[in-house]
Amino acid sequence: MSLPEKFTYWKGIPRQEINWHPTIDESKCVGCGMCVTTCGRNVFDYDREKRKAVVARPLQCMVGCTSCQVWCVYNAISFPDPQYVKDLIKKRNVLATAKKELQARD
Repeated sequence: MSLPEKFTYWKGIPRQEINWHPTIDESKCVGCGMCVTTCGRNVFDYDREKRKAVVARPLQCMVGCTSCQVWCVYNAISFPDPQYVKDLIKKRNVLATAKKELQARD
């Protein structure tokens, strides 16, 4: 499966180098579909046999986003520690990229 071009980089960092995506605890997932139907990046699929959501396209997840975890009323979705993203921003000088993006909007 190839990654759509718009998802290949995050702030100049190849997305494959960033360990950020949801994980589903199948024992807690009731298959409500909230994550599948509300994720704007099409990260999830729905396994009709198991009647559970599955993380089908993890690299399409927006780095730092945890919306699906918030929407999951059964606490079946988890993410790495948010400190990971903060450390990545500092380590990879993402702030400079963000500043350039802001200047380009003027």
